[in-house]
Amino acid sequence: MGVGAMGFVASRNGAMRRRKSAGRPAAVAAILLFGMMLLMAATNAGHAAMRIADDRGGRIGTYIDKYEGLRSSGETVVIDGMCASACTIVLGAVPSSRICVTPRASLGFHAAWDMGPQGHPITNSEATRLLYRLYPPVIQRWLTRRGGLKSRMVFLRGRELAGMYRPCYINASTTR
Repeated sequence: MGVGAMGFVASRNGAMRRRKSAGRPAAVAAILLFGMMLLMAATNAGHAAMRIADDRGGRIGTYIDKYEGLRSSGETVVIDGMCASACTIVLGAVPSSRICVTPRASLGFHAAWDMGPQGHPITNSEATRLLYRLYPPVIQRWLTRRGGLKSRMVFLRGRELAGMYRPCYINASTTR
């Protein structure tokens, strides 16, 4: 009997039959390849990024809902521009290990407000306390040193911000 290519064996009468052990290495290789592909897919899913570049905020409830899904997604948040008002809730909703900032990042904080009867904004003390409690301790301390959340916007950017959050080394092209 002679050994042919692809795990086939030629018998004495010239008939070709498959060698019994020939399929095992190929099957093992296929399973390993499939496993590696699954591992790579899972790894790449964890590297997805949401980029915040020009978000002026909005209603607190809307942002709480938005960031609740983001927290469970495993995505990284890249702050690459303005993130103001309710947008800053992301700092408390997503673990700081999944937030990075670029040199262009700027965070704007102010008290929560409602529209008054004359069309003028009126500070909502209860919503402001809620907003403050949503922030991580490092942001709460920073705000407290500046007098807390007031009607006037205060900005965190530059070296001070870079000292609190890691720098971004990725190019996130996705925005939401």
